[in-house]
Amino acid sequence: MYANLKLSRAAVATCGADSKAAVLAALSACFADAYDLDRATVLEGLEERERLGSTGFGRRVAIPHARVGGIEFPVVALIKLDAPVDFKAADGIPVDLVFGLLSPPNAGAGHLHALAAISRMIRDEKIYDALQRAEDADALFATLTNLPDSVIANDNPGGAARESA
Repeated sequence: MYANLKLSRAAVATCGADSKAAVLAALSACFADAYDLDRATVLEGLEERERLGSTGFGRRVAIPHARVGGIEFPVVALIKLDAPVDFKAADGIPVDLVFGLLSPPNAGAGHLHALAAISRMIRDEKIYDALQRAEDADALFATLTNLPDSVIANDNPGGAARESA
């Protein structure tokens, strides 16, 4: 696979959010800070998509996503929650890993391909287990950016550390 998603170190965090609304707000903050986007615009896009149906993927994972202006390629963020939050996932299990995806407004099929790439990655038992075992944002980031054939590329190797949203 080729790297078709960009991940900034500043977009990986641990978080104590205790509701879906708080998780989406924290995710919006990660995206805004890491990719220089407007927090309110990102949150509005994520909330709008969530109103269409839960982005709870199952297996304790949610993938909130939206199309927003201000980016030229899909970007991702990852938050590991301190405690599981109900996302109304199809399997009924609360989530503790939240992958966010933002794509440009004209991404079309590219947005769907990016969602599929994240889905495939999460279904990989080794990756999933490593993410669940990760104790901090550094370990999460290392897991995602040091995989052979990863679909995620580190866009700022010397990026600033970010521990919590």
